[in-house]
Amino acid sequence: MTRKAGALIAAVLTALLLALAVLLVGVRLIGLTPYTVQTGSMVPQYPVGSLIYVRHVAPEQISVGDAITFVMDAQGQVATHQVWQVDTQTRCFYTQGIANIGPDGSPVHDGQPVPFGNLVGRPVLCIPLLGYLAAWLTTAPGRCATAALLLCALVFDLLPGAAQKRSPNRPGVVPALGPASKPKT
Repeated sequence: MTRKAGALIAAVLTALLLALAVLLVGVRLIGLTPYTVQTGSMVPQYPVGSLIYVRHVAPEQISVGDAITFVMDAQGQVATHQVWQVDTQTRCFYTQGIANIGPDGSPVHDGQPVPFGNLVGRPVLCIPLLGYLAAWLTTAPGRCATAALLLCALVFDLLPGAAQKRSPNRPGVVPALGPASKPKT
């Protein structure tokens, strides 16, 4: 493999890893938290396998019709549903999955209200399919693949330059090796 091909492979791997780092972790620096959509309750707005980016907002900024991301239970499970009622007296949201439709065609409301304190924020961006990758990267094989990509990028970037020896008389020229090379006597 030529040095140019190795450098190109290293650049592509590095760019891929950098893009993933920004999309999955770096967005936190600007106040966004990524979540993977795991169910179809909000299709077509948020397809299964999408990565949604959620920005924290105050409960007072939420209106009927907004999608919100909230903590559902004591185990910390998170969901994103549409608000159909805001109760400022009890400080709760009433939500529904827009794809959860009853036999009569009416929306099926969630069974429990969402306390204002459970609000995580409002989704501001959705990237279809990226959630599948984000979820896989949190598994053991995904972490191993990420480490392998990092290692490959380092090898393709560093190894070709370290393996080539430069001629002291002619920089940039690799001395000939093998039978045609004769040592000076």
